[in-house]
Amino acid sequence: MPRSSSLPPRPLRLIAGAALALSIAGLVVLVLCSILRAATGAAASSVDIWRLVVMTSTQAALTTVLSLIVGIALAWALNRLRFPGRDLIVGLFASAIVTPGLIIAFGLLAVWGRAGWVNEASLALTGQPLELPIFGLGGILFAHVILDASFAARILLARLDAIPEARLKMGQGLGLSAVQRFTVIDWPMLGPTLPGLGAIIFLLAFTSFPIVLLLGGGPANQTLEVAIYAAVRLDFDLAGAVQLALVQIAICSAIIVATAAFAPISAATGPSRPTRWHDAGWVRSLQWTILGVGVVGFALPLLAILADGIGPGIVDLAQRPSFWRALFTSLALGAGSAALTLLLALTIGMARAATASRLARTAIGAPAYAYLAVPAVVLSLGAFLLVRDMGLLPEFAAPVVVLVANALLSLPFALATLAPPLEAIATSRGRLIRSLGLRGWSQFRDVEWPLLSRDAGVVVALSFCFSLGDLGVIALFGTEDFTTLPLAMYRALGAYRSNDAAAIAALMLLLTIAAFTLLPRLFRRSNDAAS
Repeated sequence: MPRSSSLPPRPLRLIAGAALALSIAGLVVLVLCSILRAATGAAASSVDIWRLVVMTSTQAALTTVLSLIVGIALAWALNRLRFPGRDLIVGLFASAIVTPGLIIAFGLLAVWGRAGWVNEASLALTGQPLELPIFGLGGILFAHVILDASFAARILLARLDAIPEARLKMGQGLGLSAVQRFTVIDWPMLGPTLPGLGAIIFLLAFTSFPIVLLLGGGPANQTLEVAIYAAVRLDFDLAGAVQLALVQIAICSAIIVATAAFAPISAATGPSRPTRWHDAGWVRSLQWTILGVGVVGFALPLLAILADGIGPGIVDLAQRPSFWRALFTSLALGAGSAALTLLLALTIGMARAATASRLARTAIGAPAYAYLAVPAVVLSLGAFLLVRDMGLLPEFAAPVVVLVANALLSLPFALATLAPPLEAIATSRGRLIRSLGLRGWSQFRDVEWPLLSRDAGVVVALSFCFSLGDLGVIALFGTEDFTTLPLAMYRALGAYRSNDAAAIAALMLLLTIAAFTLLPRLFRRSNDAAS
């Protein structure tokens, strides 16, 4: 049966989705117009755009290649090994997508920096410090690969888990070696995923802000995002900031257009099951080595943050009203951003599922990916200019701007998570919905929500964690009275209050772990109780 004939008519969903898509597109156009208007009226700037483009592209390309290589190796090892606590390791890698880059960068400093664990151990054992290049391109790549390779490993592991059991039994019966199995069975599953996954990693690295800000080590390793922030916040060079923003928008848009044909990568991968495959002894040793290095590389910075941050520093921090304002602001923005993201993703996803027209689905869904072309710092710059053009004080508009920007930041991942199951429900249960005569709300309550609740919990957790760890938007709009935990942590580092920064980092990490772990379960259990 054609898809269109199985769908019940839902004109209100189409209207709501189209109106929302137009609103997002209109907002992006307003932001871009404010940037273009500032570009035409601004004086010439001495910013070396070409050097910044080369640096940003170089680190993003290196991050992408290294992350895919490491991610493939980790997914390969996890897919083969069976051991107690495997689900915990899988969950650790899955959490990489929501772990704030600022946390990882600070954790690397706590382990590998001059006052870090490794340096202190070297001084105690040999009397000599280790001169490790944690600042500069090496540190940037290290932090990016820890995050992006872990994210890639979880996505690729899901592809390996999807290999049919019959194909594995046939390969085992043929006596395929580890190399032969990877070539014949694994690679056909991994290969089609790599271009889309690589494009996501490249864009994430290209638009990275807190990691480069903390580990860049100076102007020589600046990227476009950091240069835009420095031009506005430090130099008030709006001409240079606008030029850099236009260049970044052009490059990101070109990448998105070039990779538009690739399948979207969902952040909701579900549980993992290890396969039964007998590898040679040396192959098992290699798999354990790869997994051990990967787990230590990702977990050690997090453990360092918890060890250094949980202590008297938290007690001292709790006595300051500024800390509680930052905490309340972060929680309020996180909750508001999560609710807004879920509403936007459901509205757009249901509208896409209500039509069989590919052109209509593309037109409704395309504005949701605006953040990928207009990243956080660029979006906040445009909003800053727009607010200024409207004659409003930036501090007056700051909460709304940050809330909307954080929701748009999460929306691409939220839609990639919710849109496929919504379309699958419309296709597989469209005839049932039509035969039962379910209306829009009853269709959502009785059919769609029970099947979407777990994914909705993932979306809420993702959105909350993205907002909690965001520094790109608040960096331009933050004031003494409007501060979030990431901005408070960055200011503490700039004032050499390392104990305060460590305590804030530990608190952010605990909040991220709690949200990522508990929110999906809460949504699933609430739905089970209701049913």
